[in-house]
Amino acid sequence: MKMEYGNIAAAEIPLALLLEADPSEKRIRSYLPGAWCFAARAQGILVGVCVAKALSPGTAEIFNVAVRPDHQRQGIGSGLLRHGLTELAARGIRRVELGTGTFGYPLICYQRLGFRVDAVVKDHFLHHYPDPIFESGIQHKDMLRLSLTLEAGAREWESER
Repeated sequence: MKMEYGNIAAAEIPLALLLEADPSEKRIRSYLPGAWCFAARAQGILVGVCVAKALSPGTAEIFNVAVRPDHQRQGIGSGLLRHGLTELAARGIRRVELGTGTFGYPLICYQRLGFRVDAVVKDHFLHHYPDPIFESGIQHKDMLRLSLTLEAGAREWESER
């Protein structure tokens, strides 16, 4: 299936898709204003999104990477991240950060693109989400903070195109 990557306005992203990656509507609505949003489309149908936002000059955070459940594990999220990193670099971003509670396949995907673990934020998901979040039967408690310096990681994320 041919995937097309591009930009999308935040208002065009269905909330249900964003909730696939972040179960808090309140948190989603807090990072959407002013965000850069990237889309993956298959035959014109939106199947994935990546939401990033500048934190400071030269630094951005990826807040959400979501792929429709029926399109997951097909490389769409990786392609979307590569597209987003290319777009962020074109906007002068040199450091990209993200926070995740996920492990397994998604964490491997981030690391294959060159992201490195910077820190562990203990009990983040216990303090910032009203309901427990589970993945593969394990409750998320701590957040992993990862980062990528685009100059240093460029070879890693660009080579997989």
